[in-house]
Amino acid sequence: MTILSFTFFSLFILTVGSDYQVLGLTTTTTTKASGERYVQMRAGAPFKIALFADLHYGEATSTDWGPLQDVNSTRVMNTILDDETPDFVIYLGDVITANNIPIANASLYWDQAISPTISRGIPFASVFGNHDDAPFEWPKEWFPAPGIPKLICPEVNSTYSGEEACSFRGTQRIELMKHEIEHNVLSYSSNGPKALWPSISNYAIQVSSSDDPKSSVVYLYFLDSGGGSYPQVISNAQAEWFRNKSEEINPNSSVPELIFWHIPSQAYNKVAPQLGIHKPCVGSINKENVSSQAAELGIMDLLVKRPSVKAIFVGHNHGLDWCCPNEKLWLCFARHTGYGGYGDWPRGARIIEITQQPFSFRTWIRMEDSIVHSKVVHGSANQLSYKAFDQMIVILLCYFMCLIF
Repeated sequence: MTILSFTFFSLFILTVGSDYQVLGLTTTTTTKASGERYVQMRAGAPFKIALFADLHYGEATSTDWGPLQDVNSTRVMNTILDDETPDFVIYLGDVITANNIPIANASLYWDQAISPTISRGIPFASVFGNHDDAPFEWPKEWFPAPGIPKLICPEVNSTYSGEEACSFRGTQRIELMKHEIEHNVLSYSSNGPKALWPSISNYAIQVSSSDDPKSSVVYLYFLDSGGGSYPQVISNAQAEWFRNKSEEINPNSSVPELIFWHIPSQAYNKVAPQLGIHKPCVGSINKENVSSQAAELGIMDLLVKRPSVKAIFVGHNHGLDWCCPNEKLWLCFARHTGYGGYGDWPRGARIIEITQQPFSFRTWIRMEDSIVHSKVVHGSANQLSYKAFDQMIVILLCYFMCLIF
């Protein structure tokens, strides 16, 4: 296993009544009266988020190469965390490949995936993907000629090894989330309202001003886009939850909002670039079609009409990393971070950097070899809107036409 390094952490002043100790350094977690937790920006510094998407820990556990993928995924995260030193980390779904994990507690692989972030004392949040609680799939190579499968159970640690550790029932979303929350005070994740179950991980986090924890800079919303144990959709009940929650905590849409889920909505199909990536889209790989949710049940209508929503970030498609504008907001893919899952494109992570006054955010891709590319800037004072850009092009064309004729 890779030896995880510890770095200085003094990014947050946070409450809920418990402290977290990392090499003698203390951080505190915080909850608002309305229930959502918040993180506070550092004075004089932007707020930086790293998105780790599609890590797929626990894939092909019965092979030699499967566990090696997890080692490589840990190396990628270590590199990006050291290069970017983010204030917050978001695990954007498919943290594990549950359909390949034949042990009773898949949280052991989840723990491995979040360990680079925890070792550095960085707060984090997670949202579920379609593989995180997918039913176990029996590998064909387990079936010899007589047709009786041989049990091949992975050695995750000293207490889980051998046939007695085998279990093929899977670990449910609620169990994975319960384990993460109860064992990691740095986790900002939440089960979400029981009325939305089996959809887990629907919640909001406030990013607060460095001057005043009651002053909101941006709201981060997390939604479970399904898959695995139930259909790949964001339900109308989830959409209604978002409507009610956003009106409760941001009634006048005066605070910007960013949205995170795993499987892209069908709106991504409409803006997907063709034959490469061209402006106004920004990105470096466009190697597959968008694999979107099974249905559109109202969430996109709400987001497009809500002026405070600035961008949506998803994972799922390993061969896509573009951002494209849709109406007034950006639809962005993360970058395939893990060595598990399909595709051999170089690994990386999407970074989001939020500035407080005036509000703006920048996003880019940080690669495993430390190269940075595909920068997008939204909301800065000197940013030219695409509508204004198009108008300027028309004016210039008219001007040159007049000169010629």
